[in-house]
This record gives sequence, structure tokens and C-alpha cells, in this order.
Amino acid sequence: MSADGFSGGPPPGARLDWTIDQGWESYTQAEHDVWITLYERQTALLPGRACDEFLRGLDALDLHRSGIPDFHRINEELQRLTGWSVVAVPGLVPDDVFFDHLANRRFPAGQFIRKADQLDYLKEPDIFHDVFGHVPMLTDPVFADYMQAYGQGGQRALSLGRLANLARLYWYTVEFGLIETEAGLRIYGAGIVSSRTESLFALDSASPNRLGFDLERVMRTPYRIDDFQQVYFVIPSIQSLQAVTLRDFAPLYDRLAGAADLGIAEIISADRVITTGSQAYAKAGGLLASAGD
Repeated sequence: MSADGFSGGPPPGARLDWTIDQGWESYTQAEHDVWITLYERQTALLPGRACDEFLRGLDALDLHRSGIPDFHRINEELQRLTGWSVVAVPGLVPDDVFFDHLANRRFPAGQFIRKADQLDYLKEPDIFHDVFGHVPMLTDPVFADYMQAYGQGGQRALSLGRLANLARLYWYTVEFGLIETEAGLRIYGAGIVSSRTESLFALDSASPNRLGFDLERVMRTPYRIDDFQQVYFVIPSIQSLQAVTLRDFAPLYDRLAGAADLGIAEIISADRVITTGSQAYAKAGGLLASAGD
């Protein structure tokens, strides 16, 4: 939910930290119905695809009920489990604001929901992407600590001018990460679990590369923001993901300053290749309208 290029302070109606009231009582039945449609479609698809940590979090937070969840209600359980809370924001927020929220165990979420004719693609993250996609993983203590550490690392990356590299870590883990389990590859990234089409593409398509996670390699790899991913990075466990944040990134940033980016679909000799993709989807030009979140 972060974006650079902001100038000035928060928009009218927002507090100094860019938070706003969710306004749950103002949602229409049509908006609740969109949530229910999306929720039922994804929960029917995700067993056997999403990781256990996500599915347990989904159960713990009871995100279905009668429609769009009330942040006050889900925050009670989230606070009890990991000390996190969800705060409503008017849309994308400045990077420093985003990192401050994460560093203090607050997840900024949009409070609007897509229209009924936008179920499969939306440019800006909405409440379904932010809450259904991100928040269940925040019930897992290890992942919750990783997210806080990422926020703290983001504050430092801003001061060192290395935000572009750190943003790639977020993209290829929090948004579009896969995890290797005894039962096979599973999804934990919010951009995948909240999208029907990418939930299918990420695990089933022969097009993308699937590579073992390596921090420096990830930070050298650009990403697609407007279509299916050309590469997914696979972690061996949530614990291993948390471990990468316990190191000092300064020496890594120094090396990256003199290293060129890798091609988004490139495979190098040091990669642990899980799947060599055909890149057929990207070579055909993609189909943005069906790309999912």
C-alpha cells in the first residue's frame, strides 16, 4: 500500500498518519455482496493451493460472516494472536508512512471495494486484496515478526537510498511469494491468494520461472505490476523468510550499488531452479484484463 512521489500532507479527512475511519456502517448491500462473491470463490479454490499458515489465519479471523469485515471486530482477534491491527487508509500512502505503520505492527488497508464488474482485475489494491490477501498471514507469529522487521528495514532503506531494492523483497515475498512444503508448492503472497486467476497461474502455468529464494538475487530482479509474474521465488519456510531480516543489509546494499539488474525472466547459474518457464504468456503479450489483482 505504499507509493512514492507524494507531496504535501494527508488528504482532507485523513489524520496525520494518513489513517481514516473505516466507515463500516456506510457499506451498501451491493458492496457486501461483492465481498461475499470474492470470498466464496477464493475459499473454494485455495485449499490445496494456499499454505497452512494462510488457511489457519483465515479461519481464525472469520472473514466471511455477512460481508465486508469490520476492522474493530477482526482487530480484537489479531491483537490477541500477534499484536497487529488493521488501520484504514484512503488509498496508497507515502513510503515513510507505510513503513512506520508496519514497524509499529499496524497494517494499512484501503477501505473501498471493487465494483461487481471488476472481480478479476483492479489497478489499485482494495479492501479484499488488503484484508483477505494480507491479514490472515499476520495471525502467524513468525510472519507477523517478518512484516514488522520489513517496516523497520524500510525506514533504513529510505535513509540509504535503497528503497527500490527493498521493494522487490516485499513484492516477491509478501505480495507474490510461494512456499515449498512436503505436499508441494503453496501460495502465501497476498497478490496471489486474493486473485482467482493468479492463484491458478502461479501454481499451474508452464509459463513462469519458479526459483529458490535468495535475498540478493531477489533484490536484483525487477517485477511486473500490471500482469501475471514472469518469475516466482520460493521460500523453504516462513522461518527462513524471517531469518533474512535479521541481518545487516548495509553490505548487501553496497554490493547492489555496483551490480546491474537481472532480466526479469533470466535464469543464472547460481539459481536453484524449481521450474524453468516457457515464458509463453509474456511472449504472447499477456492479457491484462484477466491478470487478477
